Amino acid sequence: MKVHTQSVHFSADSKLLQFIEEKLTKLEQFFDRILDANVTLKLENSGQIRDKVVEIKLAIPGSVLYVKETNKTFEASVDSAATALKRQLIKYKERMRSRN
Repeated sequence: MKVHTQSVHFSADSKLLQFIEEKLTKLEQFFDRILDANVTLKLENSGQIRDKVVEIKLAIPGSVLYVKETNKTFEASVDSAATALKRQLIKYKERMRSRN
């Protein structure tokens, strides 16, 4: 799986990019036919606190899974997004099995 990371209005450090890559490659345990992942990192200004927004689009055969998570750190956002994608992948896989 290829992971494409894009950061909007800032440059992400290599530690964060490596963390994202590790989290998303773990998703291949649940569904091995993931084509690629597009990750967008954004800073959201809401009052005093700058929230970190992570959007992940997973391309799989026949569909695209999408998750958007907001948290205080990018690591926490990526973590919760990966958990949500894991649930979506399991549900998608079960749906495909029931059709066959």
